[in-house]
Amino acid sequence: MSVISLRRPAIFEMNFERLVHLGFFATLAASIARVTAMNGAIPAYKAALVVLFAVVYLMGMLWAKPGWQRWVWLGALVANFTALSTDTACFSWCAVPLFFVAWNVLPMKYAIPVVAYLTLVAAVVSEINARSNWDPSPALAPVAIAVMSMFNYRRLDRENARRQQLIDDLIRAQDALAESERAAGMLQERVRLSREIHDTLAQGLSSMHMLLSAADQEWADSPEKARAHVRQAAAAARENLAEARRFVHDLTPPALDGRSLPDAIRKIHPQAKLRIEGTPNPLDPATETELLRIAQGALANTVEHAHATTVVITLTYLPDTVTLDICDNGIGFDPTRPRPGRNRGYGLRAIHERAKAMGGTATVDSAPGEGTVVAVCVPIKARGMAAVV
Repeated sequence: MSVISLRRPAIFEMNFERLVHLGFFATLAASIARVTAMNGAIPAYKAALVVLFAVVYLMGMLWAKPGWQRWVWLGALVANFTALSTDTACFSWCAVPLFFVAWNVLPMKYAIPVVAYLTLVAAVVSEINARSNWDPSPALAPVAIAVMSMFNYRRLDRENARRQQLIDDLIRAQDALAESERAAGMLQERVRLSREIHDTLAQGLSSMHMLLSAADQEWADSPEKARAHVRQAAAAARENLAEARRFVHDLTPPALDGRSLPDAIRKIHPQAKLRIEGTPNPLDPATETELLRIAQGALANTVEHAHATTVVITLTYLPDTVTLDICDNGIGFDPTRPRPGRNRGYGLRAIHERAKAMGGTATVDSAPGEGTVVAVCVPIKARGMAAVV
């Protein structure tokens, strides 16, 4: 699961920096206008300081990179500001945009003393030395702005830290969710593959084993019958090879390629009797595949465990459901008792899981010595199991 970045876009930071830059040049222009209005023409040395102040700011704004370059740039601005403000009180108001530059460039613990120094120059040195009769109001304004800026930036810094913490927690939660979904997908895929292997490859190998064993026993007395068993075993081997290749390429089950569901079921166990009731209607591929797998699993149990001489498969098409019944006259068993052996009993569990995944039901009716009936009923409109991607 890819995660969308939740951090604040850089464009917001750039827009704020542009406002700070605009505020600096606006304040510098206002200070120049005030000096001109009060004193007329600006002396050459003072004009040179103003131009140097603007050029230093412009150079740092355009080329200074985050880190030590911006620290040097801020130091040059503070030096220029000190020279201008101590000479002409009007330029002390340039301290206000420099407050924000300091907050942006320096960490909080270093920005506070720089802002305090700018406030001291603006509020005390410049204004007191610029007036013979000291008026406290010019001194209080820079102090008030500095204090408000400091508290506002500290609040914003804490808010940003909390917001970033929440974002980090959300990203970690998203990563954990993606990992759990991946693990669940892997587990579901393992369950699906185990059912597929049990109902296809295991059933085919069991059939080949029985056919080859029968051929070995009948080779001397009935060579033609033995060869027929060998040919059936070879056909089963080809089908199992096709199934194994399907697992690799994740293709549609070969048993259904170009065949209807009844034909595919009939091919699983040619000796079994297949009955079709109702009008055979094509089902969706997923449902047909799952019903075929259920039939393969049930017939595998019949061949391997039941020792039945007769197997009857009934496929019934109803208006809204389809049922699959597999009945044998084998030795039967007690469904309520656990099967012996650690690898026994999986086939019946897989039948129940497949039917449940299609929104249907599966029942097993059996008793020792009375044969077994497996009955499955699923909705016709069910889409079957969704493959795990």
